[in-house]
Amino acid sequence: MLTFEYIARNPSTGEKVTAEVQADSVGAAGRLVHEEGLAPISIKIKGGTGSQRLVERYLHRIKSKDKVLFSRQLSTLINAGLPLVQSLRNVMGQTENKALKARIGTIISDVEGGSSFSSALNKHPDTFNRVFVSLVAAGETSGTLDASLERLANQQEKDAEILSKVRGAFIYPAIVLLVMVGVVTFMLVKVLPQVQTLYDGIKGVSLPLVTQILLAVSNFVIRFWYIMVILAVLGTVFMSRWARTIGGKTVVDKVKMTAWPFGPLFMKLYMARFARTGQTLVASGVPLIQMLEITGDAVNNVHVERSLAKAIEQVKGGKALSDSLTDDPNFLPLVPNMLHIGEESGAIEAMMGKIADYYEKEVDNQIRNISTLIEPVLMVILGLVAFTIVAAILLPIYGLADKTIIR
Repeated sequence: MLTFEYIARNPSTGEKVTAEVQADSVGAAGRLVHEEGLAPISIKIKGGTGSQRLVERYLHRIKSKDKVLFSRQLSTLINAGLPLVQSLRNVMGQTENKALKARIGTIISDVEGGSSFSSALNKHPDTFNRVFVSLVAAGETSGTLDASLERLANQQEKDAEILSKVRGAFIYPAIVLLVMVGVVTFMLVKVLPQVQTLYDGIKGVSLPLVTQILLAVSNFVIRFWYIMVILAVLGTVFMSRWARTIGGKTVVDKVKMTAWPFGPLFMKLYMARFARTGQTLVASGVPLIQMLEITGDAVNNVHVERSLAKAIEQVKGGKALSDSLTDDPNFLPLVPNMLHIGEESGAIEAMMGKIADYYEKEVDNQIRNISTLIEPVLMVILGLVAFTIVAAILLPIYGLADKTIIR
């Protein structure tokens, strides 16, 4: 059992009640509070920095596949005619992820307390993003919640699939670089110092320049390794925090879009994400302006979001979306061209789907091209590093051999 602190409202008197309750999860705690005739406002684990919160946060993360399964199961049950609360209870009973089960329990309590489903979801932005909430709200308004949830599941699956492929493109070079750093460190710390020991007892013999440089690096690493570790940790913490600031994210996002060889990959990824999210929102009946606002958040790039914000102002002024995005450096030319066709034919939803399909295939091709290109580049780098280290080790030995032969 876990101890939860909760704030609830008494519906009959309107008074707020603050107390504690013991339960296995947030959802279970919410049900207990509701059974007491109270409407829960907030429920949290007692002890803000204890091990319970660490378990809740790190051991029970809600993955994309969990949310996809939640959306698809809920869509099926609602389509079969079950009421929303009963459908949510059935889905919660089949959910294995404890964190998601807790979220669903809280959502059930909110819905039973009079909140709409979208409002209840909006209280958990760390789990259900703006796209999710907006599609649910559109489904509630139009009476097609089951269809909106099905579209959500499809969109989440495609987004997770393409992100997995992009991450996979970074795995191979990351492993090679990690191994290279390990080998170089071993050679600097264990092998090169022995070369210096070999020459210490010989007078009148100077080491080659490359060996002297690497020995200086080796001595620095051996003597000040702890300083390097501290600087690396501090640098990582500083960079991670800086990257989350507005200025840092602006720089990082620009580098993603322009740096070789991953710039074209990220540009196509952003176009695919924009089109796929936009298609899903338009299909659910979300108005164009709201669709652009939500899509700007979903793309997760400051520069693309700013371009969409400018486009929103132009669309409000009567300009077509395709014209607003034409010649924008943060959008590839094919996007406004195909949007223009969709606007003229009245099939913007279908055209955005075709844009998404095209760029998702282009992301696959770009990943293959990067894999093909990066392998020989890494081999050249490894060869140069290996040649430098071998030269630093063997040149002094050959020099010593020549001295011996001459004598």
